[in-house]
Amino acid sequence: MLLALAVLLGELCLDGFASSPGGEGPRAPVAGAAPAGVDGPVIRFAPDGGVDAAGMPAGSLALTFDDGPDLRWTPQVLDLLRQYHAHATFFVIGSQVNRYPQLVRRMVDEGHEVGVHTFTHPDLAAEPAARQRLELTLTANAIAAATGRAVRLMRPPYSSTPDALGPAEADVLRTAAGQGYLAVLADRDTRDWERPGADAIVRAALAGPPGAGAVVMLHDGGGDRSQTVAAVHRILAGGAATRFVTVASGLDLPEAPAAGNVAVAAGTALRWSQGAGHLLSLAIRWLVAAATALALVRLAVQVLAARRHARRSRRYARRRAYLGPVSVIVPAYNEAANIQHTVRSLAAGDYPDVEVVVVDDGSTDQTAAIVQRLRLSLPGLRLIRQPNAGKPAALNTGIAAARADLLVLVDGDTVFEPDAIGRLVQPFADPQVGAVSGNTKVANRQGLLGRWQHLEYVVGFNLDRRLFDLGECMPTIPGAIGAFRRTALRDAGGVPSDTLAEDTDLTMAVLRAGWRAVYADRAVAWTEAPSTVAQWWRQRYRWCFGTMQAAWKHRASVLERGAGGRLGRRGLLYLVLFQMLLPLVAPLVDVYAVYGALFLPVVQVAAVWCGFTVVQMVTTAYALRLDGERMSSVWTVPLQQAVYRPLLYLVVVQGTVAALLGGRQRWKPMTRAGLAAARR
Repeated sequence: MLLALAVLLGELCLDGFASSPGGEGPRAPVAGAAPAGVDGPVIRFAPDGGVDAAGMPAGSLALTFDDGPDLRWTPQVLDLLRQYHAHATFFVIGSQVNRYPQLVRRMVDEGHEVGVHTFTHPDLAAEPAARQRLELTLTANAIAAATGRAVRLMRPPYSSTPDALGPAEADVLRTAAGQGYLAVLADRDTRDWERPGADAIVRAALAGPPGAGAVVMLHDGGGDRSQTVAAVHRILAGGAATRFVTVASGLDLPEAPAAGNVAVAAGTALRWSQGAGHLLSLAIRWLVAAATALALVRLAVQVLAARRHARRSRRYARRRAYLGPVSVIVPAYNEAANIQHTVRSLAAGDYPDVEVVVVDDGSTDQTAAIVQRLRLSLPGLRLIRQPNAGKPAALNTGIAAARADLLVLVDGDTVFEPDAIGRLVQPFADPQVGAVSGNTKVANRQGLLGRWQHLEYVVGFNLDRRLFDLGECMPTIPGAIGAFRRTALRDAGGVPSDTLAEDTDLTMAVLRAGWRAVYADRAVAWTEAPSTVAQWWRQRYRWCFGTMQAAWKHRASVLERGAGGRLGRRGLLYLVLFQMLLPLVAPLVDVYAVYGALFLPVVQVAAVWCGFTVVQMVTTAYALRLDGERMSSVWTVPLQQAVYRPLLYLVVVQGTVAALLGGRQRWKPMTRAGLAAARR
């Protein structure tokens, strides 16, 4: 995957490099005098240090055009030249050649000459010699691929007449001469890029003694060239006594030879790569725009739904009715570090008539012994031991043995608040409610990893649950704190064991059986989150893979009616869009962000990133306020966006690849450190 992202970044950078050429413009005054012997516009620096220069013969005018080809202006110039049977020399930009190779082929087919004007139009005098050679070579290869011809003429960007040639510019021409190029400057620089008007351009092009030969500099690209086209029309129409020639024919130079196979192949590969990079850039630009819009819409909907849910929750906060006995099922496998805290917190609750059933699933540590000792002081505690069969089997064992019809399913590393059970079961006053999600909080939130998981629980999970509650499409009752009616579990077929996310699988089955699932945000329990990146990665990978399994298993709900249909068309669609597809796009967004930092205006990129981060921080602050949490973790949001979020997305990518390849995963228990009781 990293290799694919690196290739993508390379393609985008190629597009950024090729899309950066500018046009002719003002330049700082040249420092130093022109080298001796430069007395004509066509210049070659000899290896021995000498200089050869030449100009057009009398009666010959070499019209030269820079900065093309341009899809709008170049065809108009070519049409005029064909109309008046004139020829000219075009100094082309390599990246533009790759965009419009058909125009360069037309130039050659109609008898015009093509020269190099670099690949991206930099000021070569300000670039190192290696960059100078690269610019010339890339452009020569692009021309070779488009026309099959080699190139012998070049003109540096921002050049003019020989008297504007300084030492740095002369060094550029020496580098070009080392690659076999003749440098072509101008006798008459029309400065048409300033758009002085067609009259001024014509006067500049025809200045000088009547009948004198000259090289005239014009431009067919790099901006609005309507004035240039009008001037060329007038120059050609009034030049009956003038021979309009290419630079090579004016100097009686032999025809340019055919390009070598290597140059043609290299140019073709470059053109295809540049085209692919441009298409990828456009596609990712649209993807980034769509993903950003979806993310912002999601945030807005989450916040609005959370506000509405919070108002409704406050109305029911004081309702504390007794709804009958409750059995709490605690599956435990090697939970010696936390089981005592879990059991004591359940027994210390303020809801009357609570039975706690611990199912030891073949633990190899002291889990069962600890629970056995606790039974001496906690008469409502029961212990069931079975060979290791997995969490779903342990839950089903506990459910079968439980005495109550209201069942709370709890992980063995979870610590309940004293009022959690009472608040958790209150929604069962509505006979249509079959399952209730509590509010899971991270206990061990010290350090960046702990703080980031704390924010993820508060902002991601809990805001989503408020939205799912209002939409009647709750896809997951978390294993840490969830309650079910026995009849709802029976209708769902018990706790399933064929996915890694049994809590999500079970919740979806309950909804498809016709029951509602709701969120009790004031029923709070504390869980021990992974304390190392390796443990975190294994847990999130299991969650991601299991959620994909459950979504695929219940895909038929999209076509169902009632509660199942709401799950399919709302809950599953939301999961697929925001927890599967959007994370898959996220690495592309990050790659595009790197591309933007390299090739887009820094202020623009920084403003977008800062704006998005501010929105995230405000949303985080609001979610923390709703949950009654302190704001001390908000400062970590920028780091979370830069580090934690990409890791989450990479987990989704890995899970998606594994799912597509048909990989089978197994449950990998997390090593506990007994931090569930840390509580802030």
